[in-house]
Amino acid sequence: MNPRRWLHEHSLKLLAIRDTPQAIAGGMAIGIFFAFTPFFGLKEILTIFFAWLTRSNIIAAVLTVTAHNLLLPLMPVIYRWEYDVGYWWLSHPHQWPPPLIHAHWEGHKWRSWITILKIGKPLLLGSVLCSAVAALLTFGLTRAIVARHQHKKQTQPPPVETNELDARD
Repeated sequence: MNPRRWLHEHSLKLLAIRDTPQAIAGGMAIGIFFAFTPFFGLKEILTIFFAWLTRSNIIAAVLTVTAHNLLLPLMPVIYRWEYDVGYWWLSHPHQWPPPLIHAHWEGHKWRSWITILKIGKPLLLGSVLCSAVAALLTFGLTRAIVARHQHKKQTQPPPVETNELDARD
């Protein structure tokens, strides 16, 4: 599968949706927001629920949240970056987390609730902050692109059918 072709096909699907630019952009923003959160297994359900709740386009939201599968190999790096941002926000004075090289990875410590909460809070905060910024940028950009596409589509003359040409002759 060619990722560039896949992305092109899905972007055409998003432009073909018949809805307002705000609803399509809202759906995409919600999809982007949940795509970069660590809610494994809940992303699609949360996306559908919040798109329905905000009256955004559900199809745009689902297409966008599933598009993150292209970035699946990069998600550990993205989650680490989000963890770094969350750790920086929660630490007083602000500091970056220690490098992974010095982390202790013993099995019994890794499976404790204290360790999960210790990692979970910064990861969740960082993912919400980073996802919110990405969602706002996505909303603005998508709204402009969809509005321009719909305006251009409305100003074009309707295509002439060959049957009409034959009837005139």
